[in-house]
Order: sequence, then C-alpha cells, then structure tokens
Amino acid sequence: MSVQSSVVLLAQSQNATPAVARRCANYHPSIWGDRFLSYASEFTNANTYLEQQVQQLKGEVRKLLITAADDSEQKLHLIDAIQRLGLAYHFESEIDEALQHMFDGYVISAEKDDDVYTASLRFRLLRQQGYNVSCDVFNKFKNSEGNFKESLSSDVRGMLSLYEATHLRVHGEDILDAALAFCTTHLRSVAKYSSNPLAEQVDHALKQPIRKGLPRLEARHYFSIYQADDSHNKALLKLAKLDFNLLQKLHQKELSDIAAWWKDLDFAHKLPFARDRVVECYFWILGVYFEPQFFLARRILTKVISMTSIIDDIYDVYGTLEELELFTEAVERWDISAIDQLPEYMRVCYRALLDVYSEIEEEMAKKGRSYRVYYAKEAMKNQVRAYHEEAKWLQVQQIPTMEEYMHVALVTSAYSMLATTSFVGMGDAVTEETFDWVFSQPKIVRASAIVCRLMDDMVSHKFEQKRGHVASAVECYMKQHGASEQETHEEFNKQVRDAWKDINEECLMPTAVPMTIVTRVLNLARVIDVVYKNEDGYTHSETILKDIITSMLIDAVPI
Repeated sequence: MSVQSSVVLLAQSQNATPAVARRCANYHPSIWGDRFLSYASEFTNANTYLEQQVQQLKGEVRKLLITAADDSEQKLHLIDAIQRLGLAYHFESEIDEALQHMFDGYVISAEKDDDVYTASLRFRLLRQQGYNVSCDVFNKFKNSEGNFKESLSSDVRGMLSLYEATHLRVHGEDILDAALAFCTTHLRSVAKYSSNPLAEQVDHALKQPIRKGLPRLEARHYFSIYQADDSHNKALLKLAKLDFNLLQKLHQKELSDIAAWWKDLDFAHKLPFARDRVVECYFWILGVYFEPQFFLARRILTKVISMTSIIDDIYDVYGTLEELELFTEAVERWDISAIDQLPEYMRVCYRALLDVYSEIEEEMAKKGRSYRVYYAKEAMKNQVRAYHEEAKWLQVQQIPTMEEYMHVALVTSAYSMLATTSFVGMGDAVTEETFDWVFSQPKIVRASAIVCRLMDDMVSHKFEQKRGHVASAVECYMKQHGASEQETHEEFNKQVRDAWKDINEECLMPTAVPMTIVTRVLNLARVIDVVYKNEDGYTHSETILKDIITSMLIDAVPI
C-alpha cells in the first residue's frame, strides 16, 4: 500500500511534550461516509424467492453441462460462459470432470482444431484449470518463415481468443510471447475503429485480460457482452444476474458490519493523518474470495488489511523514529501491558490491533484451529519489522541498492502477510503444512509480492517523494544503474511480466498446496493489476476505485 501527496509540516503536541515536526500526506477523507452502515437494516429474508429461482436455474444449467457432448465446441463455449459470468463456483465438480475429459483427449482435439478461436479457448480453459497442456498447438498458425500468418488478423474473434490464451504462458514459451505481440498490435488497430462489433470487447481485453482480472468484476462487465450475443442461453444469463444480486446483498451485509466496527474505532478523528479506506479494504479482500463460504475469512482479512493500512501510515507519514522503535518493540512483545510506553495516538492503534487478533483467536478456538493464530501474528511482526527498516532508511536519507531494497520492500508490500492471513479463516483445505509452505516464501507468494511492489512503486513514487518518503524501487534502480525513469519502468514491467509467468507456473498441477489455496495468492496479484495499473487507486480512491466499488457493492444488475 503506498502513500502519495504533498508535504505539509505539522507541529503537534503529544502529552505536553515539545512540539514535534511531522510530515503529513493530506489524504482525502473517506468518500463513502456512513453509506454502507444502512445496509444492515436492509438485509431481510425477502431473498428467499430469489434463492428459489437461483436453485431452479442452477438445475437447468447443470443439465446443460451434463448433456452437452464431451469435448464439443458447445461444451467449451458453455464452460467459458459459466466462468466469465461468475458462476463457476456453483459447478466446480461438473467443470472439473468436463475439463479432465478434454485434457485426456487434448492431443487428438488439438490436431482437429483448425480455427485459432477454438484452439485458443481450449488451451486457456485447460491452463486455467491447472492442466499443463502444450503450446505447440499454435505452431499450425505460423507460416513457413515462423511468423504468425497475417491472414489471422482478419479473424478478430480468433485473435481475441489467442490474446487471452497468451496470458496463461510460463517461462520458455516463446511462441506465446510472439503471439501476444502479434495479437496486441492487430487488436489495437481494431479497438480504434468502433465500427467493428467486437471493438468494445477488444478495448476492454487490452486493458484487462481475463487472467489478470477479478472474476466478479469481469462478470459484471461480461453480462452485457453475453446478452448481445444472439446465441446466448437465457437461463444461464438470468442465473448469472440473479446470483450476482443475491451475492451483492450478502456482501453489503458483511460490509455494513465491518463499517460499524470501523466507525466505533473512530480512526478518522483519532488518527486523522491516516487513510480512511475500510470500504476499499473490503473490496480488496472481496477480490481474494467472493464466495459465500469464505465469509469468516473475508471478515478476518478485511480487519487485518484495514489495520495494516493504518500502521503503514504511522510508519510512512506520521511517527518519529523514536516512536516507531517503541511501536515495533510493542508489536514484538504482543502484550497489552506494552501500551504504556506508547504515545497516545499509537495506543489507539495498538489496542485495536490486539483486539482484532483476540477476536481471531476466539473464532479459531471455537473451530479447533488455534494453531493458525501463531502464524498470523508472526506474519504481522515481520511486517512491522520491515516498516521499521524503511523508516530507518528515511531517517538517514539512504537510497539502498535494489537488492537491499527488495529484500525489505517485498515484505512491506504486505503480500506475504496477507497471503498468510488469507488462510486463517478458511476451511479444512488449510493445514499446518499450508502455513509452513507460505512461510517458506514459495515462488508464487514472492511473485505476487513483486507484482504488488513494482506496480505500486511505478505509479506512486513521484507523489511520495514530494512529501519525503523512503526511496522507492524507481529511485533505487535509477541510482544503481544510471537508468532513466523510462528505462526503469521498462525493466520493471518486464519483471512484472516474468512474475506473472511464475504465478502461472505455480498454478499448474500438481500444485504444492490445494488449488483453492493457490487461488488466493493468484487473486491477490489480480487485485493489484486492477487497482494499480495506471495510478494508486487505493490512496486516490475517488477515481477508478469509486466506480468499481459502486458496480460491485451498490448498483444491482438490472434483470
């Protein structure tokens, strides 16, 4: 999470001590006010009729899935539509079974696929499911010189399908790197001419490929595209819309409870220097898991990320180095008696932090999963230690080497801590081995932290440096390598692309941990791609994130 804005020096008196000069980031206040508090009273049992309709339509769609001929184009299109409409979580076993069958016959089917659309769709659906199918299937679309046939450029639907498939590539798949470059060039020219019926879809895909998008957000976008397709299935479309609205009501209720908790803490008045972003934090975690069964995991992780945002601002913006040393020691001790050594503003935060983890402990004790809390606390201690390291660099105006910086900054990205904490409220798929795995810094966790850190630093560093902030990856790289800002961005974009190849690799079977666990880390990376692509959408949440949150959590889908 990064911090941006202008420098303002505050003289603030703490406990009658001499005035302290402090930085201030001038963050805008919450744009939501008490809007989400009202949803608590609106959640009633009037949803029963909706739920009955959903159950009936689910039965119809399940029948479609089962009766469609195995490995047929009809089944491919149906699975793709179900996934893109945000309904896959209802049909996991049916989709698993169908794709297993397609995988078993992949080589034979791939030989028959003469059109690039079907070949790409089959490849993408299987890779998304974790099947390590070969990309050699795309060689047939090259000419004798080894380049993609120019005739493909007239098949916009096919190129769009191939473009989406390339985002599932792993290291060493040069043919998919080449396909991405080829498709991007041709699709950009299509997007310019709105007369093409696919222009809007192309434009969206160029900005947000399916692989890097948040399934629920992409579903909202896809409703209108699917509806405009003459061959769409009416039962499937109606199910998707009803299900979206039903889930939205559930999420509104969850958010209203969290908003009430946040309002009681009154950080907006007690810690006015910090970002007031609890709604944005809930959206972030909704990106990690939206399904109903993860309600407890969502509540835990939303409270933890909200506290982390406040702690980040204490270290980045407001605290003096002496105060930050006291806070770091208090977190190491993890004992309410340590509160006595803290200045008043830190006490507010420290007490709330311990309360959040006490609540987690109570929940886990009820379920016989108390062992999980130890890992959650250790992850938070690591987080705070790393924040302290960065604060020390700022104090002496040190610009570390990239290696020194990334060693600490991958921790301060918070993604290792959030990945660890995301498992705490989940079900039986999570074991003690899961936490040992995440603490070993596996490739996928490191890769998601790289995506987070570099994308964040690229869009936020200029604003941060204006008010005084620890050097970002951009300053570190430019100084160490004598590079321009543009060269630095090009290098970082390459590293982000490589990190996505790592993520894709780690999502292929056999996975180190169950797919439901790996998916949380994939989804964390997706949130960054959505929120930090062109700006720090979290800090400046009145721009892109406002519209996204409105579509996800306020506006129902018209049926």
